[in-house]
Amino acid sequence: MRHITTNNTPTPTIRGIADHSWQARGLCHSLPPKVIDTLFFPAARARAAIGEAKSICGQCPVKKACFDYALDNEIRQGIWGGLTEAERRPWHRKVNKRLDYSRVKAVFQGRDIHLSDAEREAVTRHAYARGWSPERLAFTLRLDLDWARDLMRNAAHAVADRDRYWDQGDETAVAGDETAEDEDVASPVQVPRQVQTHSLIAALRKAA
Repeated sequence: MRHITTNNTPTPTIRGIADHSWQARGLCHSLPPKVIDTLFFPAARARAAIGEAKSICGQCPVKKACFDYALDNEIRQGIWGGLTEAERRPWHRKVNKRLDYSRVKAVFQGRDIHLSDAEREAVTRHAYARGWSPERLAFTLRLDLDWARDLMRNAAHAVADRDRYWDQGDETAVAGDETAEDEDVASPVQVPRQVQTHSLIAALRKAA
């Protein structure tokens, strides 16, 4: 399992895509294959089997990892994480809108996480705020470089729009303060973030 950090941050608890070690700690792991098929892939109205499977899942120490595995890998059949196919259906429908900041944090700590669209956007914006290059983002998220450039460009536009909105009130306040203060007192020189942002957008456009 890949784990790359540049600091002393503790190892994240969220597992990477290729890490299946949690399965060995599942309570269903040692059950015979026929029993697993009967309990965890039951017929639609096999209430007794479903109830017994849910009872096992309720005591399982890796129930959440099992549930996340089913979502990340689009496994819609069977009982995973204590939830049936029908119970997991709403989660599958909104999986690309999931925004779990513990998963975002795990990416920056070196984990290879299967991110939702919302989580990938959050990672990109944090990466942009940290001054990452598109090449570094592409490596971290295992993306094509052109895709990484597009994500960084979108993040730059989003930050520029945000700064443009929030800076309006700040500029008014600064102008009012300057008229009230003595001319001998120099106001602090501020370099708007949006100036830096526009420069990055132009550089990304040239690189594309």
